[in-house]
Amino acid sequence: MRVNLSPNAITILEKRYLRKEDNQIVETPEELFRRVAKSIASAEKAFNPEIREEAVEEIAGTFYQLMVNLDFLPNSPTLMNAGLELGQLAACFVLPVGDSMEEIFTAVKHAALIHKSGGGTGFSFSRIRPKSDPVKSTGGVASGPVSFMKVFNAATEAIKQGGTRRGANMGILRVDHPDILEFVTAKQDNNELTNFNISVGLTKEFMEAVEDNGKYVLTFNSKIYDQISASELFDLIVEHAWKNGEPGIIFLDRLNEDNPTPALGEIEATNPCGEQPLLGYEACNLGSINLAQMITPEKTIDWDKLDETVKWCVRFLDNVIEVSKYPIPEIKTMVRGNRKIGLGIMGWANLLFKLMIPYNSEEAVDLASKVMAFVQEKAHHYSGELALERGSFPNIEQSIYKGRPMRNATCTTIAPTGTISMIAGASSGIEPVFSLAYAKHVLDGETLVEINPVFKEYLDTLEPAKRSAIINHVLEKGTVQNIEGFPEQWKKVFVTALEISPEYHIKMQAAFQKHCDNAVSKTVNFPYTATKEDVRRVYELAYQLGCKGVTVYRSGSRTQEVLTVGKGEQKKEHTPAEKIYPRSRPKQTIGITDQVRTGCGKMYITVNSDKQGLIETFITTGSTGGCSGFTEGVSRLISLALRANIAPEAIIDQLTSVSCPNFIRRKATDKSIVGKSCPDIIGRILHRQLQVNGSIPEEIIPVLQAEWEEYCANHEVNCAWEVPEDGYLKLGICPECKGKLQFAEGCLSCQCGYSKCG
Repeated sequence: MRVNLSPNAITILEKRYLRKEDNQIVETPEELFRRVAKSIASAEKAFNPEIREEAVEEIAGTFYQLMVNLDFLPNSPTLMNAGLELGQLAACFVLPVGDSMEEIFTAVKHAALIHKSGGGTGFSFSRIRPKSDPVKSTGGVASGPVSFMKVFNAATEAIKQGGTRRGANMGILRVDHPDILEFVTAKQDNNELTNFNISVGLTKEFMEAVEDNGKYVLTFNSKIYDQISASELFDLIVEHAWKNGEPGIIFLDRLNEDNPTPALGEIEATNPCGEQPLLGYEACNLGSINLAQMITPEKTIDWDKLDETVKWCVRFLDNVIEVSKYPIPEIKTMVRGNRKIGLGIMGWANLLFKLMIPYNSEEAVDLASKVMAFVQEKAHHYSGELALERGSFPNIEQSIYKGRPMRNATCTTIAPTGTISMIAGASSGIEPVFSLAYAKHVLDGETLVEINPVFKEYLDTLEPAKRSAIINHVLEKGTVQNIEGFPEQWKKVFVTALEISPEYHIKMQAAFQKHCDNAVSKTVNFPYTATKEDVRRVYELAYQLGCKGVTVYRSGSRTQEVLTVGKGEQKKEHTPAEKIYPRSRPKQTIGITDQVRTGCGKMYITVNSDKQGLIETFITTGSTGGCSGFTEGVSRLISLALRANIAPEAIIDQLTSVSCPNFIRRKATDKSIVGKSCPDIIGRILHRQLQVNGSIPEEIIPVLQAEWEEYCANHEVNCAWEVPEDGYLKLGICPECKGKLQFAEGCLSCQCGYSKCG
């Protein structure tokens, strides 16, 4: 059977999932699903050595049909690694972090091994003593949790996981830790902790203190360090979440109310996207049912098919536990002791489209509760049946299930499905769709238009001219709401994330959380114009409605850009009191690099332009070129000012007015040094480039590009300049396809399949 995949899905599979030899793809999508199905079905022999080979093949065939029909897909590590040498199939890990140097760096080592194998890690740093606390063994003072988070971040940066999945971390600190203020503000600079999502672990006592406008005690190891206003701390959390989406919040008491094995320890942390609370050294393998496939021809939910699908998915995920290889022995022991699985859903928004139910309606919220209650009840039922066949999970006597058969300590999780939902052609998790159509730029300047499949079904009923006009409008404006003549009932149904009120985002999350063993991955998307009070209201509502945590994102807040929807940029009129933010960096610029002598050595100055004029500088120093940090800082500020449309003449005037004593002294003996300071030299070169190349007509950019490449070839120098991944991320641009990034399910991601969280 041939799988029905979109062009985008095929690209994603070819880029990340299909097996390669010598950089050549050596399997088809169908062969990938065969490989995975055969590997997972092989666990049947471990549970029943007497099972016939034909029976194993039959089970493998059922698993294959689940995947090839796109009814269900497991998490990415299972698709990537099942049946291959690496064999690590779990997505989520939590590692304990103690207070000693040995414990901390053991956690760093274990995290590196997990990232190398394709997994993500979560940590609670709450057991690390506060900054400036005495360290008896050395006589020194502690540097605190945030400083050690930077060590973990650097280790993650060094791994890169072979280009398939990136290292991603979740860092959590309890709200009563003495260093909580430093933690909350740790990511106010988007250059810090780039491999971490961070969340504050809130407690019931703290939330009650916020409601009562009372004080809250900061404590560590029973010692009280300070007493602060709970409301002021909550306001600080809200302010920074409003600025760039971090920190998120996690309700620790809620995590532990549903802890199935409390005798084994307290849950302190989750995986990177927050939906999987785990004990230290636990891991969980996840998979998601495509709800858009669980529908009858009469456009009703096919409950019988959903029942049968849940049954086989529970068996599949339990088998994954047995087949998977684990990075360290402690994880293998915990995973096989508790046998946690996380069966979730994707395609929720597409299902609502098919049923003609608006996402932002009470009908949708009620249906969410009904669907997830069904999945939860059936998952527990089939886990119980597996327990009768294979035995309950080994730690069941230390669990809430003591005395009843249960194969898995947890059964359900609503996970991010960013990449697997793209493969399945489904909407992501329980999120509303971010866009109904988008343009994707590929090689040779070609543009492909991707359209939501259910929206396309509707469009295909229209005459070609009308269909084309609607697609172009959606690409341009990002919405159907202002299309004249578009049916009102369809305007209500085809709503996107930013058209849904924050209250309905939270109501939907809470409806699914009510019937979920673990937690729910969900991002509340705000428009750029949202206020801090809007964010505060969402955090409060998440607590009131029983969520276990929440992530928010105000569009453009990480890149300081006004939201771009479709092809058109919705510009915001600025009043004198408002801040001015820089425009985004274009995909291609043209520039010249000068080598100059300064009072401290060599300096290399690149000035780039686009069709609007000067746009950026890149300044580096040679081995004896003076203060590299200073020159980089000057370069960044110049680029920021140019992209904010500050007149280059004003920048040049400021730079050329700066003098430096080193220049004056060294110019006396070295006549090759010009100017009176590094800023002065930079200003002079900017002035020259402004005269020569102040504005480049768009039509001659290819000509200049060709001339520049010819110059580089003739002089045998490498003139290519690649923007680092983090540079693209800061601009809100996908490092792989250069498309617009979106923030959903707790992570920056792109429609091409790229995800910052792997």
